[in-house]
Amino acid sequence: MSSISIIGLGNMARAMAARALAGGNTVEIIGRDKAKAGELAAELDGATAGTAGAEPVGDIVVLAVPYASAATVVNEYGDALRGKVIVDITNPVTPDLTGFVTPEGSSGAQEIAKAAAPGARVVKAFNTLFANVLTAGSTEGRPVDVFIAGDDAQAKDDVSTFVESMGLRPMDAGPLLMARALENAGLLEIALITHSVEHTNFFLGVNVLN
Repeated sequence: MSSISIIGLGNMARAMAARALAGGNTVEIIGRDKAKAGELAAELDGATAGTAGAEPVGDIVVLAVPYASAATVVNEYGDALRGKVIVDITNPVTPDLTGFVTPEGSSGAQEIAKAAAPGARVVKAFNTLFANVLTAGSTEGRPVDVFIAGDDAQAKDDVSTFVESMGLRPMDAGPLLMARALENAGLLEIALITHSVEHTNFFLGVNVLN
């Protein structure tokens, strides 16, 4: 199983930590508010609380924070993330939810990779899943798909193993530049919530026809 550090204290952090623990992984919860991090770790029964700014215990570090602060967080950790697999789950959308705040031709994951210390390996994953879907893990017996993009093959393999331990299905989407496509998929989901589906009880996945 995997050793996971989750930076963030929101709904996605909670959902990911719960599924990770259920899959037999070790989980560290890190937040700027150490008391809240301790409370969440205690609620999850089996997780530990880390210290913001210190080197994360996990080999895989999940950025479960808003995109607006993700690159700053990575920059603040600096060399503490060297050699780690950094999983970016963010969607860098504009306040009006119609576009992106990232530079033209780039993605949130690529910008985070630029801010990370040399040797840190950034992987895009989980950005097309809502917390309630992640908590459910499957629907009508069909596993939930997790799309993965990254330039480091071993990092993607490590994340895929982690995803499988959670009872989810990893889907390799290619190199990190494909994070742009995955973030567009996240934006599509937001548009669906706004204009047609009007709830978060759905996910995008692959259905292979025989």
